[in-house]
Amino acid sequence: MQTINVGLVGLGTVGTGVARIITESAPVLERRTGARIRLKRIADLDLSRDRGLRLDGHTLLGTDAGEILADKEIQVVIELIGGREPAKSILLEAMERKKHVITANKALLASEGTELFEAAVTHGVEIGFEAAVGGGIPIIRALREGLVGSSIASITGIINGTANYILSTMTEEGGEFGEVLERARREGYAEADPALDIDGHDTAHKLVILTALAYGIWVRPEEIFTEGIRNITSMDIHYARELGYKIKLLALCKRFSGGLEVRVHPTMIPVTHMLAPVGHVYNAIYITGDHVGPVMFYGKGAGMMPTGSAVVSDLVDIVRSTTAGCGRRMPPLGFYGGSSEKLPLKPINDLVAKYYIRFPVVDKPGVLSMISGALGRRGISIHSVIQKGRQNAGPVHIIMLTHESRERDLLDALAEVDRMDAVLDTSFFLRIEDSPDQVRE
Repeated sequence: MQTINVGLVGLGTVGTGVARIITESAPVLERRTGARIRLKRIADLDLSRDRGLRLDGHTLLGTDAGEILADKEIQVVIELIGGREPAKSILLEAMERKKHVITANKALLASEGTELFEAAVTHGVEIGFEAAVGGGIPIIRALREGLVGSSIASITGIINGTANYILSTMTEEGGEFGEVLERARREGYAEADPALDIDGHDTAHKLVILTALAYGIWVRPEEIFTEGIRNITSMDIHYARELGYKIKLLALCKRFSGGLEVRVHPTMIPVTHMLAPVGHVYNAIYITGDHVGPVMFYGKGAGMMPTGSAVVSDLVDIVRSTTAGCGRRMPPLGFYGGSSEKLPLKPINDLVAKYYIRFPVVDKPGVLSMISGALGRRGISIHSVIQKGRQNAGPVHIIMLTHESRERDLLDALAEVDRMDAVLDTSFFLRIEDSPDQVRE
């Protein structure tokens, strides 16, 4: 039986999960691949901490990733240290040395993916990145292989567990954003600095990868309109529920005749939609294809074992190809020669959508008509209004749902409204996706 030697760089949470699966599931992996997978070397800066692993005597531990790169017997290098450097250099040098590589580093892939993928093609090796999006959900392989018989019309995803935990908890148990964020920190669902998660940047990094797999084009993270969840209040959660919606941080990519909409922001979706009940730290990706119709992938979006499982799935794929002697079966994104199409991105100001708007105003006659007038002068029609009496010494709130409007017109109208003396604070709005798989021209 052939032996495939593996080097693991990074023995943190995910790295520990990978090592555990390789060692504890060795008999199953042998049956799956027809080969013996040997974890030959592990490199990590901290080898003193007990990870609860039972490594055999053949696994060499060290603090220098260069030893893994220099080992001619190692055929696959798994990078799980995160960050830009030295992760990028490790991956590039490994590929230059004709070693296959696997990474879960979505931030690195989003910013440097084109260089890394080109290196894989140049050196004739595989680069696996299943764990970069959706944790244990096999969404990379689904887009690259399982759904290739359909043109992708739209992708709508809940792909950040921290943000979903916060919004789900606010919805189900109450509480304001700040206090629920602190709870997420205490329970280990949020980092000490959660900005990447709650400001939408982690979601945008993952959306870069999903868009590339669906359309064969590379969208830079800074090109994606990105808005986080810091400004969501318990009041918005309450009114969303009253109106039949839930608020979710969504990654959205939609194809239309002139190009693509690619955006990340908190969104109101109907409680009847399949994404609405996705709670806690779970992820889900809802995809619509022209032939396959709507499909949804759901599961744990992070964690030691789910993400480790995704890394090992890449490893098994590489081992199967190696033992079969077939080499690299396809380009990293599944497209030869890139995309033959030009797909410009729609600016967010050109978005046409329905909107939820909250106006904090003085409780006096005529305010509603003034606001309605400002909206009407921009061609924005009102679908429904909620206006409740004063509950305390603060402002009253007028809640409106609009019919479909262009965002630039909405922003112009809100700028006029916010200058009114009767409006006590900046108005707040959320975009509504009544049918997240609906593609507007």
